[in-house]
Amino acid sequence: MPSFIGENEYIRVLNKPAGLITHSDGRTVEPSVAEWLGRQYPELKEVGEPWVSPQEEVVPVCGLVHRLDRTTSGVLVSAKKNEVFAYVRAEFKAKRVEKVYRAVVYGHLEKNEGRIVAEIVRSKDAPKRWFAEPCDETNVRAAITDWKVLLRGVDDKGEKYTYLEVRPQTGRTHQIRVHFAFIGHPLVLDHAYAPGAVPVLGFTRPALHAYRISFTLPNGVPATYEAPLPTDFSVVSGV
Repeated sequence: MPSFIGENEYIRVLNKPAGLITHSDGRTVEPSVAEWLGRQYPELKEVGEPWVSPQEEVVPVCGLVHRLDRTTSGVLVSAKKNEVFAYVRAEFKAKRVEKVYRAVVYGHLEKNEGRIVAEIVRSKDAPKRWFAEPCDETNVRAAITDWKVLLRGVDDKGEKYTYLEVRPQTGRTHQIRVHFAFIGHPLVLDHAYAPGAVPVLGFTRPALHAYRISFTLPNGVPATYEAPLPTDFSVVSGV
C-alpha cells in the first residue's frame, strides 16, 4: 500500500509502490490508490473529476490530480478539496509543475544530457500501443522529455545500462517509456516497449520511479516533495 510523505491544508502527498494502479481502469477488480484513500478519507470520494471507463463505470479519483502507470513507483498528489484539485490541475496544464523521475535504460547513451521531442501517437490496429513520431517543439502536440546521465554501467552478465534523471516537460500517456524506446534505449524490463527485454540489475518491472514533484501551493508558497527510491533502485541509487 502507499505511504504518506507530506501533507498540508491543501494536499496529501503519497509514495505509490510499483504494482498498484492509481485508480480503477473499469476492466478489473483490484486494489487501487484511489480506493485506499477513499477508505481512509471517505470525503475524498467527492473530490476531483470522476473518471468514466469505456464500460461507463464512474470511478472516483479521490482527489488524485495525476496518475502513474501500474508499474511505476513514486510521488502522487491528492487534493483535499475540489477548488484545490482544480488549481493543481491548472498548474499541470500550464506546465508549472516540475516532475523529476529516475530511470534505468538499456545501453549507454553517448551524450551526457539531451532532449527528446516527439509526438506520442496511438496505433490504430490491435493490439493498441503508443509510439512516437518525430516533430519539432512548435507542434502543439509535441511531447518533450529532458534527460541527464547519472551513471553508465555494465551488469554482471555484461548488459550495458544507463541510470538517468528524467524531466518530462509534458505529460502524455507512457511518455517517458515511449520516448526512450524511440531513441533506441528503452527502459530496463519494459516488455511493452522493449520486446524480449532481458533482466538487468534484478529489476522485475520497468525501471521507472517518480522521484520528485515541485509546484506552488494555492497560498503562493513553493513546495517540493520527494518519494524515496525503492529497494530495486538500490544498485544505482548511491549516485
